[in-house]
Amino acid sequence: MSFAIKDTFYLNGAPFQIISGAIHYFRVVPEYWRDRLEKLKALGCNTVETYIPWNFHEPHKGEFRFEGSADVERFVRLAQEVGLYVILRPSPYICAEWEWGGMPAWLLAEDGMHVRTCDSRWMTHVADYYRVLLPRLAPLQIHRGGPVILMQLENEYGSYGNDKEYLRQLRDLLRNGGVEVPLITSDGPEHDMLHGGTVEGVWPTCNFGSQAERQFQVLREYAGNGPLMCTEFWIGWFDHWGNSGHSTGNLEESARDLDKLLELGNVNLYMFHGGTSFGFMNGSNYADRLTPDVTSYDYDAVLTEDGQITEKYQRYQEIIRKYRKVPEVRLTTDIRRRDYGTLAVREKVGLFAALDALSAPVESVRPQPMERLGQNYGYILYRTDLRTEERISRLRLLEANDRASVFVDGRPVVTLCDRELLEEVRLDVSFEKGARLDILVENMGRVNFGFRLEDQRKGIGQGVVINGHMHDHWEQYPLPLDDLTRLDFSGAWRAGLPGFYRFTLHVDETADTFLDFQGWGKGCVFVNGFNLGRFWEIGPQRRLYIPAPLLRTGENEIILFETEGKTADTIALRDRPDLG
Repeated sequence: MSFAIKDTFYLNGAPFQIISGAIHYFRVVPEYWRDRLEKLKALGCNTVETYIPWNFHEPHKGEFRFEGSADVERFVRLAQEVGLYVILRPSPYICAEWEWGGMPAWLLAEDGMHVRTCDSRWMTHVADYYRVLLPRLAPLQIHRGGPVILMQLENEYGSYGNDKEYLRQLRDLLRNGGVEVPLITSDGPEHDMLHGGTVEGVWPTCNFGSQAERQFQVLREYAGNGPLMCTEFWIGWFDHWGNSGHSTGNLEESARDLDKLLELGNVNLYMFHGGTSFGFMNGSNYADRLTPDVTSYDYDAVLTEDGQITEKYQRYQEIIRKYRKVPEVRLTTDIRRRDYGTLAVREKVGLFAALDALSAPVESVRPQPMERLGQNYGYILYRTDLRTEERISRLRLLEANDRASVFVDGRPVVTLCDRELLEEVRLDVSFEKGARLDILVENMGRVNFGFRLEDQRKGIGQGVVINGHMHDHWEQYPLPLDDLTRLDFSGAWRAGLPGFYRFTLHVDETADTFLDFQGWGKGCVFVNGFNLGRFWEIGPQRRLYIPAPLLRTGENEIILFETEGKTADTIALRDRPDLG
């Protein structure tokens, strides 16, 4: 078995057209991997593409996970069982609207390191990671009996930098680590991007969502007489909290572009199936302001977030049928939707009352960011006493990200988000001397694209200025919320403050369902201890997808953590999504 790049792609010596679709195994529960892969093959695709997010596999330095939803080897072998070839994108950076582009947040604990460059500190961490990852991937290559035909070097590097030495070192790491299949880069179809993102010995490809013929004309200057490939044909787009509605593409235009792409070259549909950014793993973008992505990664893809076949699926299948025989595929996974009705709040407790059960304070003179305290995601609470102040008239948080809620003696004072944190805020808050000051800061998802990648520490990075002076001596409570088993609902609760709310769902038969959070403000949801993701009343997403494998027959526990003090008495579990 072999795969080569010459005047075209060659599989075992015969010309081969790549017709691929993207599925992120880390955004789909493992129980549904086979279903999504079977539907990809039934569409007419012969290949599946996936990123490999570094932070998903090495959540803490030297601690690796490759089991459950992180079992990339099983996903690849399953694709082979279904009859698909595989493109892997194991770059240390993936973008993908994923938290910090897949780079692990613990890197931010170090000062002065330049990511995605030949900086020796960055490259040492990448090499340490590859020493563990690549031995798992190497046996999956096609010449060793696996389905992997291509691997990607970096991701859209020309949109970030132009450090060719970095690309060479990364290429050599992969080759020395046992990667023998052809390597590719993927960049936007602009000369600056392609000049900056390509390197000798690695095949150039492009990412784009329209005007296929024009984009391929640009790529031709770099690909010479070899094959042309769109490694990300953007058939939809992602949503961020507060945008005007669920993003959808123009089906007629994308269908025409797909036809032209297949006439001229090779394609990977991005996304065939988007899935869900479970937990705190959504990314953000930053142009003139922070725009965190919603929990759903539906992407207006060929399959919906919960794997339903769409009109786009039918149209694309008709087009693909012009270029290859579409196989008959029997779908083997029984998947159903169900409305489980309305659930009432069973128990509730305030964050301040539950704090000691969830976290142990770390004391320091000045506040420290999450990463300095060994925390990657979630929330962090900073606490001090106002022993020298008699009132607060001016407040400023130095190097704070992303959203800070301020409380004095358990009373809400102000909430500041993004650019509001850059300036001093005027207040008029009186209190008894020695009153408690709490500042709850949320990491809303690190920026995953662009030049701000190195400016992504969360929490409070430098200090708190009250009435013009630095306020010293703090207790810091990390709140990654990765273990709620110690949460005690017997404590106090007060309206209008952050709190936890417990619901019980009795299930006689598990099915996919969608949690409707109407009436609730902002926060996150846990289903049987699994962090489902974030919710926010500003939309556009109005319901969170709960895959059936997260439920169990009998009693299920759902916990909402709400930060704004805006709550309802119930939630509902419905049989259809609402993405706005």
